[in-house]
Amino acid sequence: MQRTKKNDWSPLPHSDEDRERAKSVPDTPQTRAPTYRLAWDDEEFLTRRELRPVRLQLELLKPDMALAERGIESTVILFGGARIPEPGGAAWAAKNEVQEKNLLANAKYYDEAREFARLCSQHSATFGYREFVVVTGGGPGVMEAGNRGATDVEAPSIGLNIVLPHEQAPNPYVTPELCFNFHYFAIRKMHFVMRAKAVAVFPGGFGTMDEFFETLTLIQTGRMERVPVICFGKSFWERAVDLDFLAEQGTISPGDQDIIDFVDTAQEAWDVIARFYEIDAGK
Repeated sequence: MQRTKKNDWSPLPHSDEDRERAKSVPDTPQTRAPTYRLAWDDEEFLTRRELRPVRLQLELLKPDMALAERGIESTVILFGGARIPEPGGAAWAAKNEVQEKNLLANAKYYDEAREFARLCSQHSATFGYREFVVVTGGGPGVMEAGNRGATDVEAPSIGLNIVLPHEQAPNPYVTPELCFNFHYFAIRKMHFVMRAKAVAVFPGGFGTMDEFFETLTLIQTGRMERVPVICFGKSFWERAVDLDFLAEQGTISPGDQDIIDFVDTAQEAWDVIARFYEIDAGK
């Protein structure tokens, strides 16, 4: 039997060998029948609704195995809007003049995300890119800026893409071997937080809010260890989310707001992480 690793020997045929053998059988009505296909090599079978539990498991396993093989142990998440343009770029998502004005003004967060990713990646280099590896949703806007910042300092970065009707192709700065694609939002969000040592949240829309509040819920309920949760853009978040109002209404506990740090610059954000983990902020 062939083996791919020293400890991978088995007296039984490997699945890849049998897949090739199955292709070499005579062409007959029986071998052309869908029922004859090997179950795990049958795309029509694997995409049946009844196989959803198997697909969920596969989406959890595939990225997990790839990241483990790469030796990646922890990450820094960058959540943020896909519609935020690079400074000097067009506000392509704007539907009216007000949106265009605001999106162009928010382009500053593209630069801050890029610089923040550079700072994280420079620190990651001291661990051989096993710790504090930048991870984004893999798309445009803030996500692109995060992956681009890592590329600026020749560091790897992760992109967790998802199949959407109108978006999104992976941005060109994601490390190709760390570029993943998902069908299930739930499994994608699990992969975001499974290794997270810090969470940076930039201005964004429903997707950003979903990811942001899911992270807050995990920390608030004790289902996730406390890690820095950093919101970029104090003026944006003061209007977008009124946590003091929630505390006044009794729907969250007094002090729950303290889970979050608000910053305006990449350096301020890195200083929050450095204090939390007692890192020399200059490194």
